[in-house]
Amino acid sequence: MHLAFYLPHDHPDIASGVNHAVESYLRAVGQGPGTLHHAVINDDEGDALTEERWSYIRELLLPERPFRFIEELDEATARRLEKRGYATQLLLDGGLRGRNGYQLWYQARLPWRIPSPDSVSLLTATLPTEYLESHGPMKVRELALDMASQLRFASGHVGLALHFYWMLSAMDEPLRAELARYPGIDLRTAWLPPTRLGTRVDGVHWLNFLAQPVLGQLGGAAALRSRLHAPETTVHELDGERVIVSLGERPEAGDLSIGQTLPAYRDLARLLEPWLEPLSLSERTLSDKPPRYSDMRFTADEARRWWRRLLD
Repeated sequence: MHLAFYLPHDHPDIASGVNHAVESYLRAVGQGPGTLHHAVINDDEGDALTEERWSYIRELLLPERPFRFIEELDEATARRLEKRGYATQLLLDGGLRGRNGYQLWYQARLPWRIPSPDSVSLLTATLPTEYLESHGPMKVRELALDMASQLRFASGHVGLALHFYWMLSAMDEPLRAELARYPGIDLRTAWLPPTRLGTRVDGVHWLNFLAQPVLGQLGGAAALRSRLHAPETTVHELDGERVIVSLGERPEAGDLSIGQTLPAYRDLARLLEPWLEPLSLSERTLSDKPPRYSDMRFTADEARRWWRRLLD
């Protein structure tokens, strides 16, 4: 299970909401050898979650910073931050030798005085499918709602996803073909994190969080509700500016080989198509072979087919 929230704000403006979301996740999954016991903080090499490192993390998540905008820094420091591409980073997981499906990752965007409209801070979390099976979909939904409750997101989602720890090879064609059968399993997670998403929407999932400006451009919650026709779809208002669109009581993988095409997902995808994240494919390659894309090692045609799997 993959949870993601896209926040078009600098860390000082979203710190309290991020803190709440991190604490919500920690309360739900706990800490220890079976869940979270390792942390990468900013650009360090990672280490065990000791009390000393927790103290550093809590300080890191405060809104206070020694500077507000990157333009205030000396040239060498600003260049270093630009090179790494973020202002703050936190990764909590089981460590390289203890990967267990639990992970929380936060990356705050660089605080430019006039930020790029495409730049977002990003908060994601994962849960192993065993968590879904043992606790049930309502528990996952409650966790997502709790995490989202104080976040200033533009969009977000929760759904089934394949989380990669390494890149496939070009020879893994049977696996790629098998995965193409299941339109409800998100493979976007195999690409680089979409920190340039802006106010675009990162596909269609079991739970879909929508806020401004997309919600307003759709006409608001009532207009959105009237334009969705699948009986299992519900639109719940979180407040006047944010909604969650649920596509059924539990996440579905679908299976094209037996006609499970996920009509509710397709219904929402068609409605959101003007706002969906575009597919960007570079033709640059270091060899004379055609380029491959993402950790899935998609060909260009495979990438396009998967990107539009709910639209065509």
